[in-house]
Amino acid sequence: MANYHDSFSKTKAELRPEQLKKIVDYSSLPFDSTEHVEKLTNIVGQKRARSVMNFGLHVNKPGYNLYVAGIEGVGKTSFVNTVVHDFSEKEATLFDWCYVNNFEDEYKPKVLRLPVGLGKQLQKSMEDLLKDLQVDIPTAFNEENRLKNRSSIIRKYKDQVDQVYKRTNEIAAENGFLLKQSDSTVATIPMGEDGNPISEEAYKKLTEEQRAAIESNSVKLQEIILEATESILRFEQDLKKSLAGFDHQTAITTIDFHIDEVKKIYKDCPEVIHYIKAVRKDLKNNFQIFLSTPTTKEDKQLGRLFNDENQALKKYTINVLVDHSETTGMPVISADNPTFYNLMGKVEYENRMGVMSTDFTKIKPGYLHNANGGYLLIQAKDIFSKSQAWEGLKRALLIHKLQIENIGEHASVIATASVNPDPIQLDVKVIIIGNMDIYQALYHHDEDFRKLFKIRVDFDVEMKYNQENIAGLVSFIHTHGKKYGLRHFDSSAVAKIIEYSSRVAGDQYKLSTRFNLQVELLYEADAWAGIMGDDLVTAKHIEKAIQEKRYRSNLYEEKIQASIDEGSILIDTTGEKIGQVNGLAVYDLGQYHFGKPSRITATTFMGKKGFVNIERESQMSGNTHNKGVYILGGYLGQKFAQKYPLVLTAHIAFEQSYGGVDGDSASSTELYAILSSLAEIPIHQGLAVTGSVNQNGEIQPIGGVNEKIEGFYNVCKNKGLTGKQGVLIPHQNVKNLMLNDEVIESVRDGQFHIYKVRTIEEGIEILTGIPAGHPNEQGDYDRETVYGKAATKLRMFMEFAREQER
Repeated sequence: MANYHDSFSKTKAELRPEQLKKIVDYSSLPFDSTEHVEKLTNIVGQKRARSVMNFGLHVNKPGYNLYVAGIEGVGKTSFVNTVVHDFSEKEATLFDWCYVNNFEDEYKPKVLRLPVGLGKQLQKSMEDLLKDLQVDIPTAFNEENRLKNRSSIIRKYKDQVDQVYKRTNEIAAENGFLLKQSDSTVATIPMGEDGNPISEEAYKKLTEEQRAAIESNSVKLQEIILEATESILRFEQDLKKSLAGFDHQTAITTIDFHIDEVKKIYKDCPEVIHYIKAVRKDLKNNFQIFLSTPTTKEDKQLGRLFNDENQALKKYTINVLVDHSETTGMPVISADNPTFYNLMGKVEYENRMGVMSTDFTKIKPGYLHNANGGYLLIQAKDIFSKSQAWEGLKRALLIHKLQIENIGEHASVIATASVNPDPIQLDVKVIIIGNMDIYQALYHHDEDFRKLFKIRVDFDVEMKYNQENIAGLVSFIHTHGKKYGLRHFDSSAVAKIIEYSSRVAGDQYKLSTRFNLQVELLYEADAWAGIMGDDLVTAKHIEKAIQEKRYRSNLYEEKIQASIDEGSILIDTTGEKIGQVNGLAVYDLGQYHFGKPSRITATTFMGKKGFVNIERESQMSGNTHNKGVYILGGYLGQKFAQKYPLVLTAHIAFEQSYGGVDGDSASSTELYAILSSLAEIPIHQGLAVTGSVNQNGEIQPIGGVNEKIEGFYNVCKNKGLTGKQGVLIPHQNVKNLMLNDEVIESVRDGQFHIYKVRTIEEGIEILTGIPAGHPNEQGDYDRETVYGKAATKLRMFMEFAREQER
């Protein structure tokens, strides 16, 4: 058997050390440390996102809200904040929004849309008006001339009453009676000839005729007294009307003076003038509130308890809901906690004598009120975790109005007096920041979402490896470090960070835009520099931070490695086996990923079942892996069933796999195992394989190539490097290699090998050391090739099956 390190593998497939990583020469960087780097003035990368975002912000039409989609950590929120704040600096048409009392129906507060700054000004004007009236109305009522005039009206009334009393007394005297008034009645007392009241004894001595005359005169006198009393009541009513009119005129004069002063200020604002007129009308009917003062101790206590004066005057105050007097440009509001009420606004309540009551002054704004005329930024994960918030937001955007409502009112068991304020016109652009999964779910299952969010801004996880983006990354390091008080990074440290960025991107020609991972590296390297007592962050601190971060996360990896070292997990790294290949898998632990080999075995025998995926039969296989297995049948049919049918059953298994298998990156590995089993040619166990395959036998790229190579290298290192071990990878993945220095040095020393493979034929030759074989004109393979030996066995299966059928 030919050695698998023949000239084919060495000259055509094996990669050189310099191909395994794009190394940044720190001496080529135009600075000694980030201290001398310019500040970041623009967003790094994301040209597509910038272009789409800019377009979306320029479209001022209904439905053109934005959804910014991307994985966590690519800087979506920082990007959106920066772009939107820059865009918001242009001139904006904003309004102050106020709620005021509806004097016709207090449960339906009115809204005022005012020019910027007028909200607080009107609030102050109304406060001053009330203060002035509280002073000037009582003053006017106590003015000396007014009091004289008022006394004159009262005196006229008294004169009239006195005349009635005098005339009534005269008539009583003429008829021999004396009138005596008690609290509620007037008694008629008969008089004797001496002018004194007749005593009871004297009255009894009178004749019947005399007593009858007195009774008759008493009845007539009672009628006269009744007429007099009615006259006095009429005089009292006239007095009250006269005094009320007099007081009303005094109040009107004072009120009109101050109201006119306010109207002059707002003469160019019709909404305010209309409101002021309503205030004037109500004040004229209720001016007594400026005159009433508690007279008893109990009244004073009740007044303090319920704050009667403030309650009475509160209906004339202004509830400034949104004040833009200090807003520059368009408002940009970040919804940190987008509950329904925080978004839509709410009405607060207070318990008054067991009843939950409220009024227009207790209307509070939400994020949408404050963002009206500008931009509202919302995290998707926040709004969709809050009950009713999304529905409320959609409704507001669809009708372009903000209606404050209490969604819990109907469920309350407490008596509640609520308000229904006027809606506010809404003009806002909402920007939701989230991942693509949430976007897809909303787009396919929420018709309103499609209407409202017509612009999707896609965030890439990578950017081109060019001087512009490298300069941007370096400026980011400088700017972020300065902002958060980090040490400066020298050029060797920056070079390592650039390499780390390419590693995260998984591409020698790309840099990662997952700035959260790079920021973590900055923080941790700075911390290690401090621990080591260094004033400058260098390459050793970056390397230390990467090593320690891996150490903090790789406990599970070490457990698996220990199981391999101890022989609990069976992995061979030396020798040769038929139908057995080392596949490679990536374990995803969230923030940490690592690769480890897995033994894949195949057995082939005569039968008609075709390919039996043991993982699928045991329900431990995903759809993508199942598809990969089915492709194997297509390849073998193309290569070996052009002249006779396949009479084959092949069982494929991932040995010691208990957690499920998915993905097609092992499909080429499975095919190698089948070919080895059919041809009965052993495969070198010092090699591991990754890569998917199509029906034409072309090797296709996979993910996690660096983790897979490093994982198998660690296994080989622990078991002992022989100089014959290595990994086969798809040729397309060469550009994805950013291996660690230990693996590269091992390759440079000839202790480990990495091969790029384009086809199954190339791969099987490296694995077995025997040519794969090519069909001649008759479609037959050389018997000494891998495919020739496989074809021979398959022909034997077919001939035996035909004999059995005869």
